[in-house]
Amino acid sequence: MPPTDPPTDVSLLGKNDDGRRFLTGMLGEFKGLVPTPPDRPRFLVTKEHRRFAEFADTVRRHRYVGVCWGPPGVGKTLSARQYAGTDDWEQWQHALGTDKTSNVGPVPATVLSARAALWTPTVTASAKEVDQALPRACQQISYAVDYDQHGHVDPFVHTQSAASGLTELLIVDEADRLKTTGLEQVRDYYDRHSMGVILIGMPGIERRLARYPQLYSRIGFAHEYRPLNPDELTAVLTRRWHTDGLADGSRDDEGFAQTVAIATIARITGGNFRLVDRLLTQIQRIRQINNVDTITPEVVEAAREALLIGT
Repeated sequence: MPPTDPPTDVSLLGKNDDGRRFLTGMLGEFKGLVPTPPDRPRFLVTKEHRRFAEFADTVRRHRYVGVCWGPPGVGKTLSARQYAGTDDWEQWQHALGTDKTSNVGPVPATVLSARAALWTPTVTASAKEVDQALPRACQQISYAVDYDQHGHVDPFVHTQSAASGLTELLIVDEADRLKTTGLEQVRDYYDRHSMGVILIGMPGIERRLARYPQLYSRIGFAHEYRPLNPDELTAVLTRRWHTDGLADGSRDDEGFAQTVAIATIARITGGNFRLVDRLLTQIQRIRQINNVDTITPEVVEAAREALLIGT
């Protein structure tokens, strides 16, 4: 088909250029562009999230280093993103970067309240990448506070934000990826700034950090993120049951079937948030394929068989 003329104010393409060279070139992703944030399920506040929030508040208030660990899928990253307001921040940044003509609204209140930067190192993070990523993540939060307070960002006038002085907490997710040099860079950055730092990782990261005395001596708080207990998992599942439309209450025996099915899901997942989400998705799929209205333990078991669940 003939190429259409692209909008000249936003496009890299010239007249009568359909950009087909991008299909065969080795260009990769364009740096600095933020993809459209996906629609995420509504966050459910649990006892474990409240424990994490209290832990983060304490690290932030006392400006210590804290370490958080837990098995995969229990909700560590979700809690960190919720605490820092990362979802709201990414949506606001996307609107700011894609639509320069309209009013994108104020900086999200969750970001201003937490004043926390969330950074996840790449698997192959080099010393140079870490050295650049830490101040970039923290400066963005400080500039956001400046933007909210003054209506503009001018690091030459408001010098405190230029040195990330308005950022009160740095959360490093997947801290297991950092090698010795990377951990030393985090310690050095912490020493040169007045902010708390939280390192989130898998079980065993607390023992690994003990091998680095200079960093370990700065750890003031430790937090183990645990799976949900059976009672709370049942409450969470009940809320998700109705939020996701898994039950409509049209059958008299649905209440009993729902109770048994929830108990089966709780037994299979063992309080793991990620497994719960995957299992509920498979249950929806099984229902649609078999045109089943009521969710029974048999439906749950069929959904389980479609997943790879470790023991």
